[in-house]
Amino acid sequence: MKTLIKGLPQAAIQTAFGVVYAITLLMALCPPLYLAASGVRTTVLGIPFSVFYWIADAVIIGLALWAKYAVENIRGELDEEITPAASAVVGATEGSIA
Repeated sequence: MKTLIKGLPQAAIQTAFGVVYAITLLMALCPPLYLAASGVRTTVLGIPFSVFYWIADAVIIGLALWAKYAVENIRGELDEEITPAASAVVGATEGSIA
């Protein structure tokens, strides 16, 4: 699986994740979709479908962000950790005020 992910072009990965993000954004910001879901009287896992709609949207976006991180980690595209330089004040000595 790692060799498949490493072999994919960057544009294909960006497009796939862009589609997922666009769908979740549409779910969150398009009132007709939510209004259609709020009229449903069924329950999912004991909660009303309208509440489940928002939970599902949040879970989908969370899993997409986690998957994007995992893919970037496999491809070696994550930013490397930068260690801070030793703090040294040039020209100041102990007890003096700069």
